[in-house]
Parts: sequence; structure tokens; C-alpha cells
Amino acid sequence: MARSMPPITFTDRDFKAIDPKQDDPMVITMAIDKFAVMKTLVDQGSSVDILYWKTFKKLGIPDTEIQPYDDQIIRFSGERVDTRGFIDLYTKFGEPGHQRRVIKVRYLLIDANTSYNILLGRPSLNHLGAIVSTIHLAMKFPSSEGEIITVHGDQKTARECYAASLKLEPKKHEAERYKKKTKGEEGA
Repeated sequence: MARSMPPITFTDRDFKAIDPKQDDPMVITMAIDKFAVMKTLVDQGSSVDILYWKTFKKLGIPDTEIQPYDDQIIRFSGERVDTRGFIDLYTKFGEPGHQRRVIKVRYLLIDANTSYNILLGRPSLNHLGAIVSTIHLAMKFPSSEGEIITVHGDQKTARECYAASLKLEPKKHEAERYKKKTKGEEGA
């Protein structure tokens, strides 16, 4: 049986960013424990929620909380990526001073060189019942009481993350894997 959801609509008033002629990704801030976690990429194409290792370490969560997860994930490019396990964390969505919602999110822990702190994929978006409008840089979902919560993307941070990602070097193990792959292609 399908879940019952209130109607969710977007209007021009939902756009709160600076540049309306944009193609920016949806980058938000959410809260884990007492920390506001900026640079969270909302990725409707991802089948997992990812907490990057450098962010996990900054949160000060003991490594003993990590659960084993030996499977790899597959990047958009088809490349396989190792995980460091998973962790379930209560995560708060919504903007300060407005209504918020807390859900438990299962994050895979990935050690990758990225300008983002978290990649929020379909599992969390579906759990929230979130509808994302990239043209409005906004995401809406029902509260526990059935009211609609709106989270706005941070256009400035999205652009900073994109610019930073252009300068990132792959982690050493990623670079070595790439060299091996390209050497194998040279002989073909």
C-alpha cells in the first residue's frame, strides 16, 4: 500500500538563491548530534547515503560504533569503491528557526577525496518522502504532523564545492587504480 502524503508544490517564491539562471546541485546543511553538517550533496541518483571518512572523524564518533560492511559500492563511472563499514545516525533535516524532522540514516563510510561532507541519496530522501526541485534549489517533505517542511539549497556553497572539486587530487589508492586501468588500455 502506498504511503499517504500531503500535496507538495513549488512556486517561484520557493527560490531563495542568488542566481536564477543556474544549473547548480542541491547542497544543504543538516544536523547530526550537535553538529551542523554543511556541504551535504542531495543526489537523487545515488542508491546509498554516504558519510565521508574525514567528516566522520570530525564528528568525534568512536570507531567502535562502526558496523562491518564488506561490500563495495559502484560509482557512476562503474569504478568499485571500498567502504569502511556503516553507521546509523539520527539526522535532523530542516532550517534553524523552522520546523524540523529527525530520521535515522544508515550511512556507508567512504574514504574519498571530495569537497562534500555527506552524499544524501535515495534511501533518506524516500524515508523523508522528499520531493526535490533543482530549478527552485529546494526540497520539501512532510513533518510528522503532516505539515510541509522546506529546505533550501545553498547556491554559494554548491558553487564553492564545485570549484574545489576541480582542484582535488584523487587519493593515492584511487590514483594507483587509475594508472593500472589506463596502462591496461594502452596495450589494447
